[in-house]
Amino acid sequence: MKQTLKKKETTTNHFSNYIKWFWITILGGTSVVILLFLLASWGVFGTLPTFEELENPEHNLATEVISIDGKTLGKYFKENRTPVKYKDLPENLINALVATEDERFFEHSGIDFKATLRAIVKLGKGGGGSTITQQLAKLLFHGEGSKSLPERILQKAKEYVIAIQLERQYTKNEILTMYLNKYDFLNLAVGIRSASRIYFGKEPKELTVSESAMLVGMLKNASLYNPLRRAERVKKRRNVVLKQMTRSNFITEQVKDSLQKTELGLDVHRESHSDGSATYFREYLRDFMKTWIKKNPKPDGSDYNLHRDGLKIYVTIDSRMQKYAEEAMKEHMSNLQRVFFKEQKRNRTAPFYDLDKKQIAVTMEQAMKRSNRWKRMKKNGASIKKIKVAFNEKRKMKVFSWKGDRDTIMSPKDSIRYYKYFLRSGLLSIEPQTGHIKAWVGGINYKHFQFDAVKQQKRQVGSTFKPFVYATAINQLNLSPCDKFPNTPYTIPKEKYGMPKDWTPKNATNKYGGELTLKQALAGSVNVITARLIDEVNPKNVVSLAKRAGIKSEIPAVPAIALGSVDLSLYEMVGAYATFANKGLQVEPMMLLKIEDKNGTVLEQFIPKSKEVLSEESAYVVINLLEGVTEAGSGIRLRTKWSKYPDNVATGYPYEFTNSIAGKTGTTQNQSDGWFMGIVPNLATGVWVGGEDRATHFAGIGRGQGASMALPIWALYYQKLYADSTLNVSKENFEKPENLSIEINCSEDEDLEDNLDQIIEEDPEF
Repeated sequence: MKQTLKKKETTTNHFSNYIKWFWITILGGTSVVILLFLLASWGVFGTLPTFEELENPEHNLATEVISIDGKTLGKYFKENRTPVKYKDLPENLINALVATEDERFFEHSGIDFKATLRAIVKLGKGGGGSTITQQLAKLLFHGEGSKSLPERILQKAKEYVIAIQLERQYTKNEILTMYLNKYDFLNLAVGIRSASRIYFGKEPKELTVSESAMLVGMLKNASLYNPLRRAERVKKRRNVVLKQMTRSNFITEQVKDSLQKTELGLDVHRESHSDGSATYFREYLRDFMKTWIKKNPKPDGSDYNLHRDGLKIYVTIDSRMQKYAEEAMKEHMSNLQRVFFKEQKRNRTAPFYDLDKKQIAVTMEQAMKRSNRWKRMKKNGASIKKIKVAFNEKRKMKVFSWKGDRDTIMSPKDSIRYYKYFLRSGLLSIEPQTGHIKAWVGGINYKHFQFDAVKQQKRQVGSTFKPFVYATAINQLNLSPCDKFPNTPYTIPKEKYGMPKDWTPKNATNKYGGELTLKQALAGSVNVITARLIDEVNPKNVVSLAKRAGIKSEIPAVPAIALGSVDLSLYEMVGAYATFANKGLQVEPMMLLKIEDKNGTVLEQFIPKSKEVLSEESAYVVINLLEGVTEAGSGIRLRTKWSKYPDNVATGYPYEFTNSIAGKTGTTQNQSDGWFMGIVPNLATGVWVGGEDRATHFAGIGRGQGASMALPIWALYYQKLYADSTLNVSKENFEKPENLSIEINCSEDEDLEDNLDQIIEEDPEF
């Protein structure tokens, strides 16, 4: 009996001890947790964010370049992040996020104790315990968790405190938005907007349920669930998210089953600077902004950071027109390159003509010295001999081709020569009435050919300069397109303009005789009549008019400029030609509308600058002359459908335009440059095509003239513009001034084409 009582007493004592230690553990653990919270909130484990920091958490915000039609052309960034507002997020994205990451998000105050307890008991196997608010706290203020357990516990304590502070500071919708804006989805996609654009080519608002589920699935671990590397794993993770959405009654079982069978449906649009639209324009804009930032400090006197301050730059480029311009260039230049490669198979010094071995060696060495590889090795102290050895060593590399980049093995020197085979091109479109630059294509591929052919490059302009001579003559002498001049050799003596010798230009056909009207002479690009005109008006006056029209480059006041011996940029030429379409009023080309800070405050609004260059009457007469070029001159292939061109060099022919087009082709010596300037009433566009070196060109005029090299790009581009009814590119006639005093309807114009037979038979421009 005594033994039984003793046993009972012992059992009771054991139970009492158990109860005592149970409460000590519970209360002690709770006290430790409370103490951790208190110490964390007092900043013992490290400084907590201030009220101001909670109000304005630091972000690296990308500066955005926005087109005139509201599309993002590109960004400048340290992190490719452009924040969105809650109203810009689709409901299915919010549902997917809450269902997967924090199903009691709208019920707790920053910490979900039930989820935390579950995570502790199941050691994380039943899901994590962090709420969305805690995850945001981690992203905002300390990033990835420490691998050291004690440090991680302290971080968690701070995380809890910050989460509670965030919940007090922000609404639930704001927290969700901040979290999605902050998360790095990899592949330069920081934040939900960049992720939507890069992985699916759309704005967040347009995301489908399946697309939202994929992006939410990446939140668990973007590296592990990278859709560009682990598509199958990402698909399984997306399906888990869809299952969670069904469990939370956001989608039905039927919808879930249907969506789980679909592929990811990626539509990748990379946003590095060498990718995307208007790359050459954006690079020029970047340099412009560097200067602008120096001249326009913040209110506190510090400089804006182009890559971190989230500026919004509104530009005049139209994303649709830019797209069509890039497409047109690609279509023609890939075809033209095919023809050029074919010709070079018979060229022993390919891709050069007119150079001997010594000159080619000099050209190649100059190109090597301009390369980044040469500059880098020289900076690192390598000798010239060592650098040259390195340039001749073969290695694996990826090179450009019109069928896509290809892997190959060649030496850096050989790769330089390989790239010299490629013909380059530039295109610029300007709205004459506003000066707005609508499309800017500086080359065939920014990644591989970064020299900008629109503004950075200057090349001989050939016959495209002749309209400035004609415009000066019309404005100064009140000439009519119907006035006749003899088609005979014309000599300007050396004493007259300080030339080293007499100047007697020849017609390209070397044929002379009879008289031609001004309209016939410009349509046929007749050199002797252009020479006579510049002598009558004086080269200085031609230079003066060209300068007033917006050409800023140095132009020598000598007769030879009449035939285009001067080097000018495509930017200058198109801006000057736009003056003719705008009734003689020159509006300075402009690319910027306004610049805003990240809060939408306008920092600068840009307004056009204009001045009168020609009378309205003179400008209209010049337009009339230029229309003759496309009606019966070197631009006639824009209208015909019966011609044939060697090796289908005129990509997309026939074009069969029927509307008013004022234009001028240009071809320089040895076909080194091909130009076409084409104007309709509300859009002036210029195109240049040529090799990097003037010695890289077609052997013959048939393939190498401006009408074959440049005009097809213009034609393909305008076909696309006219096919898009939202653009309203004009097909109307040019507006005729009231009470026009200059005669433009010449009696001899019954058929310009017949009148020009003797000129065009062998003319390089045809």
